[in-house]
Amino acid sequence: MTSTFHGIETSKRSLTTQLAAINTTGHNIANAKTEGYSRQRVNMTEAISYDAYGMNRTTMAGQLGEGVEAASITRIRENYLDKQYRDQNTLNGSWTVQANNLSQLEDIIGEPSDKGLSSQIQNFFKSWSDLAANPESASNRTIVAEYAQTLAQTFNQMSSQITTLQSSVTDQIQTAASDINSMAQSIATLNTQIKKLETNGNDANDLRDQRDLLVDQLARQGNITVADTSDGYEIDFAGSNLVTGDKVSEVTADSLGSAFAKGDLSGGEVQGLFVSRDVNLQGFLNDLDNLANTLANGDVEVTLPAGSTYQGATLAADTKVTVKGINGLHQLGFTFDNPAQPGAAIFTSSAPNGVITAASIQLNTVIKNDPSKIATSLSAAADPVTGDLTAMKGNNGLALLVADLSDGKFAFGGTTPVTIGDYYGSSVSGVGVKSKDAQRQMATTDSMLASVDATRQGVSGVSLDEEAGNLIVFQQAYSAASRFMTTLDQMLDKLINGTGVVGL
Repeated sequence: MTSTFHGIETSKRSLTTQLAAINTTGHNIANAKTEGYSRQRVNMTEAISYDAYGMNRTTMAGQLGEGVEAASITRIRENYLDKQYRDQNTLNGSWTVQANNLSQLEDIIGEPSDKGLSSQIQNFFKSWSDLAANPESASNRTIVAEYAQTLAQTFNQMSSQITTLQSSVTDQIQTAASDINSMAQSIATLNTQIKKLETNGNDANDLRDQRDLLVDQLARQGNITVADTSDGYEIDFAGSNLVTGDKVSEVTADSLGSAFAKGDLSGGEVQGLFVSRDVNLQGFLNDLDNLANTLANGDVEVTLPAGSTYQGATLAADTKVTVKGINGLHQLGFTFDNPAQPGAAIFTSSAPNGVITAASIQLNTVIKNDPSKIATSLSAAADPVTGDLTAMKGNNGLALLVADLSDGKFAFGGTTPVTIGDYYGSSVSGVGVKSKDAQRQMATTDSMLASVDATRQGVSGVSLDEEAGNLIVFQQAYSAASRFMTTLDQMLDKLINGTGVVGL
């Protein structure tokens, strides 16, 4: 037979279990808007029954129920959805950074615009065309010098802005390395706390939520792999171990750069920063340097008209020659000085090594200080006695050839010769294509990330409507258990106080 007081223990367990469910529901409601929080649930199990003998069961015991127990409190989480979310977060992080930096590069380029490099190149060549119309005009020479100066300064400004943007990206890489190490240290600390709690048989649900939130943020920085095994919690970042239990292998900007160079860093904001700095920005800057150098000194074929003075002789017929850019062509001409002087280089370099780049190109100080040093004539006669040269007055052959270089085909680093405008236009178009692709990829991964997150929240997130319904269920169960306890109390009161007294 069962104990008279057996039901009290059963009702007590029910009260305790339902109260745990109510408290857990309240915890869910309180954290409905907490970032990274996973909905928790009390796992109720039937209490272990025991064998009970009775008057009609003298040889074999019956199973007597003990009620319910709160076996554990678990968080509702799906590892597969976590991995999907982190993978999409990694992709989105890279494309977002690339799109933002390409947008800034497009702002620097500023095409099409009256102040853009393309317009400055056109203005420069047009000034030579105007000079050819009046080759002896001092004011036209001044205008040529001014446009040459503006062109060089436009190159300088664009190069400086791109370099500044690259420096900013480098700073962001340094900051990202610090953030990664900080997150790794926090994860390692949580690993220790979680292990301590769970080893003692406790649930570390809230600590696991904190750790998963950090892992989500870490995935934003770069590609990761996570292993949660009985041996410990491990995270690899860009192919190298970052966290093992309570141990952290810190990253540096250099180690991240090496991982990017080897292809191990395949996504995330950090990868996007390296692609932006070393591929997109540097690629366009290289094109800009090549453009400035080729414009000044690149091989280009021109046709010298008959009657031109070339290498000390007068050409009897039109002659094709290859010159070293605008500088080389200008050096074939003669000034109207007395005596005439061979033309000087239009552009020089401010760099110690003398190499012309977008950053170093400048107007030759000789011409800047004295625009009369700009040559327009291709013909000069030598005095038979003194050998002094006299340029043919009104000759505009050189000015015409320089103006025609706007359509001249230059050799850019061994590639098929193209015009200055086509080369620059292709570079600008390339940036535009990359920018549109990055914007499209960012939008796509934004959508995918939101979709996966919605699915994940559907599993792990808190629904206030659902929790309100659960609260009513658990409250009613608690009330029923209380009523059960009250009934037992009344029964025992009757048994103890209301029996055995005859006549009363």
